[in-house]
Amino acid sequence: MRTTWDLFCNVVDNFGDIGVAWRLARGLARDHGQAVRLWVDDLGAFRRIWPAIDPEASEQSCEGVTVCAWRAPFGAAEPARVVVEAFGCALPGAYLAAMAGQSPPPVWINLEYLSAEPWVADHHGLPSPHPRLPLTKHFFFPGYSADTGGLLVEADLAARRAAFRTAPASDFWRGIGLAAPLNDELRVSLFAYENPALAALLDAWAADARPVTCLVPEGRVLPQIADWLGAAGLRAGDTHRRGALALHVLPFVDQDTYDRLLWACDLNFVRGEDSCVRAQWAERPLVWQAYPQADAAHWDKLEALLARYTAGLGGAAARAVEDMWRQWNGMPGGQGMAACWAAWRAQQAAIARHAGAWSAQLVAAGSLAAKLVEFAENK
Repeated sequence: MRTTWDLFCNVVDNFGDIGVAWRLARGLARDHGQAVRLWVDDLGAFRRIWPAIDPEASEQSCEGVTVCAWRAPFGAAEPARVVVEAFGCALPGAYLAAMAGQSPPPVWINLEYLSAEPWVADHHGLPSPHPRLPLTKHFFFPGYSADTGGLLVEADLAARRAAFRTAPASDFWRGIGLAAPLNDELRVSLFAYENPALAALLDAWAADARPVTCLVPEGRVLPQIADWLGAAGLRAGDTHRRGALALHVLPFVDQDTYDRLLWACDLNFVRGEDSCVRAQWAERPLVWQAYPQADAAHWDKLEALLARYTAGLGGAAARAVEDMWRQWNGMPGGQGMAACWAAWRAQQAAIARHAGAWSAQLVAAGSLAAKLVEFAENK
């Protein structure tokens, strides 16, 4: 049965909110045949991750999804049968009133942020009646176990990833202006927030015994890299070398191209939620930078994912991953980034094997879009 869906996304910053909302909207429409409207309050930010978006259009069709500009005042709109608030964004008052006027009322879901913390399963699916209106909102928690809302994954992801890996690697690298990697060369993607540990990491790469090529999409971390290089600034297309390290600045790319970059690299530094999940599906080693929160609350999220991720690794390889993630996220203790990098390098082969096995384990958590469809149908 084809059900109508309204997804609301308030773009806070960093493209993570719209990144998740857009992947979900596409998945609901393409993989599950749902009729989806995606309401976005910042189409300019949306365009950065999907260039086909017209930031001036009030309504447009893209990838089978109707994209609507969420503007104030909010105009009249008939609510869909399923209404999803991405990450607790408050629905427009007029729309909420229209929901209350429907009989039966829409299924109302608050899509929460992803976490590997144990409490997620206990809170997944809990209802919250509205204090004034005849409406009930349900909290939907993505997660890493079957008793949560699962993870964002497309039905054809494994097939597309396999097809990419069987194609000549030089085709992808040529497309972004690089030659194919040398036999002993490490290719790293770096997508990060500002980070005090960055200079020490770049120092470690420059001093490595083997070539390291770092690919940096345009973003918030470029001023820090420019300072480390002593350069006036950096922009897409720039290339710099220091010691064993070659730095290449890439243009900000759309979601599908970014996925291919993750598949192609030997190691991916990622940040926030969307790129973290995509790096896990990439079957490549990763280092995650959690979104910084007050009172270091993000360290709990980091430790929860680390505990899951390293459970099947063990020994020196697990310690290398743990130390690198903690150092990169500014946690106290540790031996410094140079020592962390040396330990990671020594365990690289084991960590790479584990990354492939971990991606296969993620399937057990289930598909976020599929679980949302099932939840809505049951309600």
